[in-house]
Amino acid sequence: MAVFQQIFWGYELTYPDGWVCQPQQDADAFAATADAIDPSYSGADAGQLLVRGEWNWELKPIGPLWHRHIGMLAGMMGARQVGSAPWKIGQSVGLEAEIVLPKRENRRLWTGILAHDFRVLHFMVTHPREARDEFQPVATKIISSLRFPNQISGVETSPESVPLPPGYESVDPKSILPDIAAPEQWRAYAGSADIGALQAFYAREAPLHGWAMEEYIPFPGASELGFARLKLRGKNLELMVGLMPGSVTETPDSSSPANIVWKIA
Repeated sequence: MAVFQQIFWGYELTYPDGWVCQPQQDADAFAATADAIDPSYSGADAGQLLVRGEWNWELKPIGPLWHRHIGMLAGMMGARQVGSAPWKIGQSVGLEAEIVLPKRENRRLWTGILAHDFRVLHFMVTHPREARDEFQPVATKIISSLRFPNQISGVETSPESVPLPPGYESVDPKSILPDIAAPEQWRAYAGSADIGALQAFYAREAPLHGWAMEEYIPFPGASELGFARLKLRGKNLELMVGLMPGSVTETPDSSSPANIVWKIA
């Protein structure tokens, strides 16, 4: 068996050797073969499990989050809900449902969401109807292996020992904040993770790397800042960290790609 650890959202799943796990837009996809990552694939080993994280800093009740999730599925796939049931794995609680797809679709669709502290995980299992007996037990076993370990391996750090999420590269701070004074006091990293994932990452990893979070202004939130801000204090340094949506053409939300900047006080 192989173990997958999600560095941004801080969870892990165990899946069969020989299976593949690949990022799929803002989710992680698990399937028996790389071909099966494509939802239109109909081979003998068809079927996929998708897991997507969401940052829930307000600790919103699971009910409204669930109805929004179901509404998105209905809009994308022309699906309708058959009903929902309470769902729990360990200390994580949520809801699950079997979804009825239009008759022209020869597929089964199951979905669920789980809340764990400030994180919400969205699950979706889809496969051809005739593959249910083969795929469902494996997908159920993978989902049931969900854990939130105390520490995720493979987290790198900056020269100041600040944790850095995967896929982020050092850039000129002025490429992100053109008007800053004293750019030598600033550090900047560019990447494509969404701002919700970055907030989940720093809320977990900053304390593990010796940084006390003295202030946290979330995004989206009541603040008019337009980005998430964290004040971190280490042994010899104080940092003001900004998690900044990178798009200037769209109205940013929690799924907007974001960059990282910080000023050394």
